[in-house]
Amino acid sequence: VQVVESGGGLVQPGGSLRLSCTASGFTFSDYHINWYRQAPGKEREPVAFIANTGRSSNVVNSVKGRFTISRDNAKNTVYLEMKNLKPEDTAVYSCRVRIATRDYWGQGTQVTVSS
Repeated sequence: VQVVESGGGLVQPGGSLRLSCTASGFTFSDYHINWYRQAPGKEREPVAFIANTGRSSNVVNSVKGRFTISRDNAKNTVYLEMKNLKPEDTAVYSCRVRIATRDYWGQGTQVTVSS
């Protein structure tokens, strides 16, 4: 199993980014995917969830209305569309897939929101 995030970078407040989480080594369309983030000095926190079919998803209240999660099972990829970014969104963003009782994580992608 391999999980790889991409799309992070430096963006000004109010800007946008689209993160990608691409996975392999398992039947992607069978599994739910979560996005998490970890800001400097803080614990990792959940950001968004999407069911294996893509028909069900949600985001945490702090990003509601600004972040959207989606997936393309044909491309084995989950996306996190982030708009109106704020300095407090600065963090390493990672995605997680749970297969049986084991969690698989990517290396994360850094998002920095600063002027």
